[in-house]
Amino acid sequence: MAAAPAPKPVKEPFPISLVAGRYLLFDVDVIAHCRRTHNICGLLVGTIPNLSQQNVFLGVPLELMPEEARVLVDKGAAYIVDDAQAHQKAFAEMSREDRLRYMEEMDKRGEDVTKEQTELAERRKERALKEKGLKREEVDKGSVAASTTSDETLQADDSSVASSGLGFIMKGSSFSDSAAPVKAVKVISSPASSVTDSSDLGSSGLGFIMKGSSFSDSWVQVKAPKIDSSAAEVSLFDAAPPSPAPEPAVPVQGSAPKGVAAQKHYVTPTTSYPPLSTPAKDPAVPPPAVPDSYPLFRYLHSKGYYHMPGLRFGCHYNVYPGDPLRYHSHFAATGLGWDQKFDLLDVVGGGRLGTGTKKAYMIGGENPDVDSQEDESVRAFSVEWAAI
Repeated sequence: MAAAPAPKPVKEPFPISLVAGRYLLFDVDVIAHCRRTHNICGLLVGTIPNLSQQNVFLGVPLELMPEEARVLVDKGAAYIVDDAQAHQKAFAEMSREDRLRYMEEMDKRGEDVTKEQTELAERRKERALKEKGLKREEVDKGSVAASTTSDETLQADDSSVASSGLGFIMKGSSFSDSAAPVKAVKVISSPASSVTDSSDLGSSGLGFIMKGSSFSDSWVQVKAPKIDSSAAEVSLFDAAPPSPAPEPAVPVQGSAPKGVAAQKHYVTPTTSYPPLSTPAKDPAVPPPAVPDSYPLFRYLHSKGYYHMPGLRFGCHYNVYPGDPLRYHSHFAATGLGWDQKFDLLDVVGGGRLGTGTKKAYMIGGENPDVDSQEDESVRAFSVEWAAI
């Protein structure tokens, strides 16, 4: 198995695209950087090209919760970019030379992908032949022999059709395809013939064809010609020109090996940078608007916790002590305002649900009267169902 490529370094602050009120990340390196460095997971919402008719396994872009985007902006690790406005402005200022250069780069990427897939198919074929105890030369000889036999069969069929005198019919409307010689014949017309000059039709040997499928409509009588060896060399049409000999195939460097159906791949980039330059920070774009639960999110995030949406468990966030791929969530957290009233039954229900799913139910809020620079302004309480 090929080694995974090393992740590219990400320069901070990086842009977060604002598209229709949603905060998205399109760069794979930025997504990995957020998860590895800033404990930001997000949700993949893009369709995988090879698995488009399902919604279990998804790909880029990564959608961030407003709280995740806000905490990155507050830390100075990212900034918000109005994606539609930035693209319209950048593509309007892009020169023709830059576009052509970018298209050439995409073509080169497609050729590289084609080459990699071709080499992979060849390695699989060699492995399969080795498992069956066959050699590549024997398989190639067998395929060449089968191809030669099929060509000879086709030539024999063509010669039998031509010898029947119907070559020009079986071959289509091209008379030059028929190799059978044709001799002009004498036609005797009946007085009851139609206005059409039947002698012309008879002389061409096509009277019964031109008059339709009903032989009673035609009174043209055609005598069977006597063909001898001398007359067989005379033809109404010129002989078909000899077909040129096929030129030997010249192997092209980088082309697909024999037996592998190579198809050029077209690469669709997931980002616009390049060819566009990374958009600059716009002070006019406001920071993400966040709900009342943001202080609790920020507090837990500062303690090193990871977050995922908690709608499935009746809360705001599922809180993990580490990467969700490695750990089970510890808390089902709900953020409230400091003076916000809540129903005690909600606490009981949250505690029972959290305990039933091996979590603790957490509620918390921020005290606006406490300076967050001097002391902790957020207080949180965890609840467990003790089944008393």
